[in-house]
Amino acid sequence: MLCTRIRTALSARLDGEELPPGLTARRLDEHLADCRDCRRWEERSRALATGLRRAAERAEDDDPAAADALLARLRPGSVRPGPVPPGSADSGGKRAG
Repeated sequence: MLCTRIRTALSARLDGEELPPGLTARRLDEHLADCRDCRRWEERSRALATGLRRAAERAEDDDPAAADALLARLRPGSVRPGPVPPGSADSGGKRAG
């Protein structure tokens, strides 16, 4: 199964949306059990969603500094990705699952 399709499904699940047609929660979880890259992607996505939710809550409390801090962290160049080991990037190839 393509990791890009899995990640689309993970995003939907994280947002409380329905999974794409043909994908069940069980198949998604089975893929995650076997795919370290998708597990990492899910962990990062959950952390980002949590951070955004917290920042939005603070911004609702009229804390402009929290909103400014979040925007600064989201600007291009503010997050430097680490090196990608060979074979770990999703090149659109198929994964088991």
